[in-house]
Amino acid sequence: MNFTFLVTDDCFSSGVVGLLDTFTIANLWHQELTGSRKKLFTTELVSIDGRPVTSSGCIELRTHKSISEARDVEFIILPPVFPSSKLGQQLTTAVRRWLVENNRMSVPIAAVCTGSFLLAETGLLDGHVATTNWQFARRFQHMFPKVRLRPELILTEEAGLICTGAATAYFNLALTLIQRYGTKELAGACAKALLIDPNRESQAPYFLEPKQENHADMAIKKAQRFIEKNYAEIAIIDEVADHVGISPRHFKRRFKQATGQGPLAYIQNFRIELAKKKLELTQDSIDEITLQIGYKNASTFRRLFKDRTSLSPREYRDKFARAG
Repeated sequence: MNFTFLVTDDCFSSGVVGLLDTFTIANLWHQELTGSRKKLFTTELVSIDGRPVTSSGCIELRTHKSISEARDVEFIILPPVFPSSKLGQQLTTAVRRWLVENNRMSVPIAAVCTGSFLLAETGLLDGHVATTNWQFARRFQHMFPKVRLRPELILTEEAGLICTGAATAYFNLALTLIQRYGTKELAGACAKALLIDPNRESQAPYFLEPKQENHADMAIKKAQRFIEKNYAEIAIIDEVADHVGISPRHFKRRFKQATGQGPLAYIQNFRIELAKKKLELTQDSIDEITLQIGYKNASTFRRLFKDRTSLSPREYRDKFARAG
């Protein structure tokens, strides 16, 4: 199988080099396990005009050819890019046509991390399930409302379009492809050699909920500050609405418009983020943390925590608690 990487200026080189190295190691292990000298995987880098590109880390990536010279493509990989206003410049008419045409010919396309923004710009993801770097999930949903985004997932695949979650989720993509075009034994050997957890399915445990203060509604900012100071005592949303002098119904609508989530979800997310820090940094029991963040029922806290992180509080502590 030959993998064609479409590289652009300012792409993240880790999403290219990490995969290139993984496929190289897969070839070495294939030779070790079978005694064959044959390479299962080959790779090539292409750019819009065939010239080298400079990654976001100022690393020059030398390419093999231009997209117009890339013939008989078997599999396309889109590396991560920064999802900014430059997206339109990177996705030229020629690139869009090249991706759409290859998709029409049933060539699989995998978007690594924020490479999903480039793929979504083509319209190919419309109506399909996708994931992306969790930090940019809200921006993705705003830009591409027709895509069925599942930001909690490490990897999605539908209609020949694969997307991965944040950063090193490209390792999970690599293992998937090595098993698909090689063998399960080979993928397992690579996972062990590279210390990759092959069973990761969710990036939810890694989410950090932003404060969502990038708005101009001063009353809602006042409400946010009130919540952050009184999160453990707030019993009903009406208390917050009263504090800022807005009717409860109007408050809920304005709060969601300003922050992207309702006040109840905001309070719950704030409490869960605080609980995560306590689980990471303290030895407080789960029952103690439950009370500290404003819940009287530990089972309610455990349920909400698992809903948002895919892990129980104990599992989260075991995974992320710092030693010492």
